[in-house]
Amino acid sequence: MNPEAVIALTALIFIAAALYSTVGHAGASGYLAAMAIFGLAPAVMKPTALVLNILVASIATAKFAKAGFFSWRTLWPFALTSIPMAAFGGSLKLEDQAYKRIVGGVLLYSAVRLLLKPRLVTDADVQSPRRALSLLLGAGIGFLSGLTGVGGGIFLSPLLLMMKWEETRRASGVAAAFILVNSIAGLLGHVASVREVPPAISWWLLAAGAGGWIGAELGSRKLDQLAIRRVLAVVLLVAGVKMLLI
Repeated sequence: MNPEAVIALTALIFIAAALYSTVGHAGASGYLAAMAIFGLAPAVMKPTALVLNILVASIATAKFAKAGFFSWRTLWPFALTSIPMAAFGGSLKLEDQAYKRIVGGVLLYSAVRLLLKPRLVTDADVQSPRRALSLLLGAGIGFLSGLTGVGGGIFLSPLLLMMKWEETRRASGVAAAFILVNSIAGLLGHVASVREVPPAISWWLLAAGAGGWIGAELGSRKLDQLAIRRVLAVVLLVAGVKMLLI
């Protein structure tokens, strides 16, 4: 990549980290979208997104947990099966076209989820999911997370809210921790892929870390997230269509 492209991508990574972390997400779909726009190879995209995810998810988890928005009871059944499946998914290497189709579909799904008005769930609405169902869903989300290089929060968050399994802001804290463990597992599933991470990763880590800290600080407090979700959705739509067409 030329210096101008590196700078532009660094700026997009900062923005993605800042926006996503406000809702407890680490920004993998945003990083994948930005890298797709700049035409990075799938072999580079997956490990790079996971490395950035680990940093931002760590920050978001700490921020939301400190603010009291976290539930180990909700997290562990999903994480128990998602971790090995994320490692398995991370160990698989897809052909470039297959990877682009899957990631393009994930980006479009993410865009639709962000465009939909988020469901507000209070503590009075919350009902615990069946343990067997949590284990099954965790396995599926974990596999897709490792396969594509996303942390899975974009799937878990709407699920927790749609099924009224967790209060709105606590769902963000649970999603952040879920993303963290899945991203680590996905990367460990194919450690050799880290060699594909470009030298510019140091700049991207700084940008993601700064953006993640700002976004998680705001998101763990009071912040209107509807406009942010709509901006993110537009970016994801553009990148998703690009991935499906190239």
